[in-house]
Amino acid sequence: MSRKHFSFFVGPSIVIMLLLMVAPLLAAVWLGFQLITFRNVTSPEWVGLENYLFMLGDPGFWNALRFTLIYIVVTVPLQMIIGLGVALLLDQVSTFRGLYIAATLLPFIVTPIVGTLVFRQTFDRYGIYPFILEQVFGLDINFFTTDNITWLVIFHAIWYVTPFAIITLFAGLQTVPQEPLEAAKVDGAGWLMRLRHVVLPHLRSLFLFIALISVMDAYRVFDSIFVLTKQNPIYSHIETLMYYNYLVAVEFQRLGRANAMSVLTVLGIFIILIPFLIISYREQVEER
Repeated sequence: MSRKHFSFFVGPSIVIMLLLMVAPLLAAVWLGFQLITFRNVTSPEWVGLENYLFMLGDPGFWNALRFTLIYIVVTVPLQMIIGLGVALLLDQVSTFRGLYIAATLLPFIVTPIVGTLVFRQTFDRYGIYPFILEQVFGLDINFFTTDNITWLVIFHAIWYVTPFAIITLFAGLQTVPQEPLEAAKVDGAGWLMRLRHVVLPHLRSLFLFIALISVMDAYRVFDSIFVLTKQNPIYSHIETLMYYNYLVAVEFQRLGRANAMSVLTVLGIFIILIPFLIISYREQVEER
C-alpha cells in the first residue's frame, strides 16, 4: 500500500482520536492550572501548579490510589484464573453450549448500573443471600458493614468482569492446534502437562490482552462504587480514583483540582501500562 493510500485510510481515524482524546487531555491540563468552582466557572483564577501540588499532598487522593491498586491486584488475576477455568469447562461441553455461554455473559451484557443495583439487592438486609444464610446456616450477616463492604465490592468486580475473560479465552481455546496436543498425548503427557506446555503458551497473548483491558477498566471504576456505597461517608476507605475525582468536582466543588487529579490519573495509568505495552511489543516482534 502506498503512503498516499495509507494516509487516506488512517488520516480520518487519527483526526478523530486527536479530537476525542488529545484535545480533552490538553484542556484538562490547562484547567488544572486554574482555581475553578461553581461560582467562578466563567472567570477562573490562575493558580499555576497549586492544584497539582495540593492533590499530591491530599491524603484522600493517596487513599483512593491505594484502594484502586488493591482493587486491580486482587480482581485482575482472579478474573483471569476463573475465566480460564470456566472457558476450559465450556470447551468440554457440546450440549447446550450456547445457552451456557449466554448465561455466562449475562452480567457483562446488562447495563452496569442495573446490574449493580440487582447485585446490591441480593446482598441487602432482606436479599436472597442473607435469607439463605439465616434460614439454612443460622447466620445473621450484614454484608454492608465497613469491614465486609470491601470484599463485596471486589466480589462484584469479579462477577461483572470475569465473563469478558471467559469468552476471550474460550475463543482462544478454539484455535489451539490439535497436532501438538495429539503428539503430547501420544508421548504420555497428562491433561495438566498438555495445559501447561501447549494450551497456556498458545493463550499467552490473550492473557496479556485481558490484563491490559482489565487494568484500564479497574483503574477507572466508578459505577459499582457509587451504587454499592450510596455515597455513605462511612465507606470512604473504598473510594477509587474515579469516585474520589467525582467527589472533588461535585461534592467539594473544586473543578480545577478535579482536572488536576484527572491528569495525574492518566499519568498513573500510563505508568502502570508501560510493562504490558513493552511485553506486547516484544511478542509482536517475535511473531514476525
